[in-house]
Amino acid sequence: MDSIEGFILAGGASRRMGTDKARLTLAGLTFVERIAGELSAVTSSVSLVGSSTSDASQVNLPVDLRRVADVYSRWGALGGVHAALAACSAEWALIVACDFPLVTGELFLRLANLSEDSDAVAPIQNDQIPQPLCALYRREACLGRAQELINSGERKPIALLQSVRTRWVSFDELADLKGATHFFDNINTPEDYARIVEKGFSSTDAAMN
Repeated sequence: MDSIEGFILAGGASRRMGTDKARLTLAGLTFVERIAGELSAVTSSVSLVGSSTSDASQVNLPVDLRRVADVYSRWGALGGVHAALAACSAEWALIVACDFPLVTGELFLRLANLSEDSDAVAPIQNDQIPQPLCALYRREACLGRAQELINSGERKPIALLQSVRTRWVSFDELADLKGATHFFDNINTPEDYARIVEKGFSSTDAAMN
């Protein structure tokens, strides 16, 4: 656990949702609380990354999370990944977007166990789309490259994964885990949120259909 620090990205504009996604709740917990709880399976250190110190501090949580401000304000997802890597003091940063409330500790453990001989570990969703915002990044290899990409004007974190030694994890390698079909349900709109609330997901039953 000492080799991994957890980071939750909460600095997006949430334009399609119309409200701060980090403050949304499910089964009595905010999305951030749920993710932080699951991150505890692999790390004792979890930080909340916001586009500015004030943005991050506006997320009121009963759990005590360190707040990390973006180094490059409003630089999108790659800016958030860069900020997490810059703040990380462990070998690895496990970075998760706040709009993936159905991720689990078992998922994080599986990714961590596949990190040998790589600079990043990233899952491939069931629809074959790579997911850079629920991934492990080795700080030493990825921070400098993220900086170079930002300097070049790049904003997409997938570019970082494509330029380091990434262990791509196929969905078949995750499918046996409880709740796997919902790990990457991206809650971006009120309709997305209503759908998972209607399905009755709870913090202990992410495998409901």
